[in-house]
Amino acid sequence: MAKIQKESPGVTRRTLLGAAPAALAARSAAAAPQAQGGAQPPNIMLVISDQFRADNLGCMGMNPMGMTPNLDGLARRGVLFRSAMVNHPVCAPARATLFTGQYEEKHGVWHNGPGLPHNATTLATVLRGRGYSANYIGKWHLAPGTGPASEGPVPPAERGGFLDVWEGANVLEHTSHAYEGTIFDGAGKPIPFSGIYREQFLTQRGVEFLRTRAKPPFLLVMSYLETHHQNDSDTYVPPKELAGKYKDFFVPQDLRPLPGSWPSQLSDYYGCVTSIDNAVGALTAALRQQGFLDNTIVAFISDHGCHFKTRNIEYKRSPHESSIHIPLIMAGPRFNRALEVRELVSQVDVTPTLLEACGVPVPASMQGRSFLPLVEGRREGWREEVYIHMSEFMTGRVLRTPQWTYAVAAPKRPEWRGAPEANQYVEYMLYDNYADPFQHANLAGFAETAAVSKELRARLLARIGEAGGRQPSIEPSWFPYS
Repeated sequence: MAKIQKESPGVTRRTLLGAAPAALAARSAAAAPQAQGGAQPPNIMLVISDQFRADNLGCMGMNPMGMTPNLDGLARRGVLFRSAMVNHPVCAPARATLFTGQYEEKHGVWHNGPGLPHNATTLATVLRGRGYSANYIGKWHLAPGTGPASEGPVPPAERGGFLDVWEGANVLEHTSHAYEGTIFDGAGKPIPFSGIYREQFLTQRGVEFLRTRAKPPFLLVMSYLETHHQNDSDTYVPPKELAGKYKDFFVPQDLRPLPGSWPSQLSDYYGCVTSIDNAVGALTAALRQQGFLDNTIVAFISDHGCHFKTRNIEYKRSPHESSIHIPLIMAGPRFNRALEVRELVSQVDVTPTLLEACGVPVPASMQGRSFLPLVEGRREGWREEVYIHMSEFMTGRVLRTPQWTYAVAAPKRPEWRGAPEANQYVEYMLYDNYADPFQHANLAGFAETAAVSKELRARLLARIGEAGGRQPSIEPSWFPYS
């Protein structure tokens, strides 16, 4: 039987009732930071699932479908970050921010298409400089180009420092279907698959790496297309054995009152969620079998969420929680704490955190901040807000605080799609996440929220400047309510 013990407003520790003192001492020792000097540096396995909503996780307590037992177990052992956010709800910008620890004003990947700069400092380049191998399997989406120009092998210079084992495709959604497709090895040679589910194929490649090629210390990124829809059919395709498993599905409350694609797609989407959980289980088992688990940081994250066409005409690219709230779990050395962290963290903070957890200095070029102090119970000085970009569907900026989601957008003009930033924005969304957690009442333009908007406007302008953007004007809503 478990007991919830509050340690601070932002941290919850799960302890066992009746645990013997020796057991508690062993638990504390396991949670303590690694000894410095002579200790083997920890490995890292980072698992990315595309378009995975945070509330899919059973451990979040928001979905009763029980789809994620392996991820829930990882969270029980490690740290569940309840308020993890994107810095851009689009594949390529999110991934660039994740790996560089920079906002797009610095790394330049502001939509799907620009490649990561060849000289970018990334999680991979920093760790390789410290003796790690940097290995990547799955979807990349950070090589330049769109359409056919982005569908071939990724040259070494465009791999962001992942220069050891490479088995990937830049846009896996264009080079594969659920049961057939192609990835490429480090020499650009095709690795085709057929008759096996895509997630299971990639998982097999990851397990094979851990069994035959992994030499500590290593960084392994497993990047799955699931739970993303299949672009050319606009469908979610689960493994055949899970098709129909979730016909009687739970509908998240943000979706229920809104028209969208969820009535026909949630069942299959949930099958994809289960497939990702199975992958995490298989990879974790391989780490254990090879004796790596105790000294490997296992992290699970997504690039963005999914609103099932309820907020615009596609699946993401909106400032709503369904798009920007993502799963984040970390377990392993320095994270085996049976802990929940409620403070806001975001993708830009992940690489600095992993580097600090490995005892590696964080480069000055990185704008994110390690949230390891939050894990260790040190909340002082942590800024409770996340700065978010919008592109492709609109050009916009967002500030997410614990209570408010404040979004501004550039007025649509002929040139608006072709620019990473604008000189003018207009307030167009404001949600009170305390009173309206499922974001059904837009308060932008109401006289009652004018003072809140004014404060958030100033804070957003400050964040734009800190990130390196030019200073725009932000106008109050053009359609005020009285």
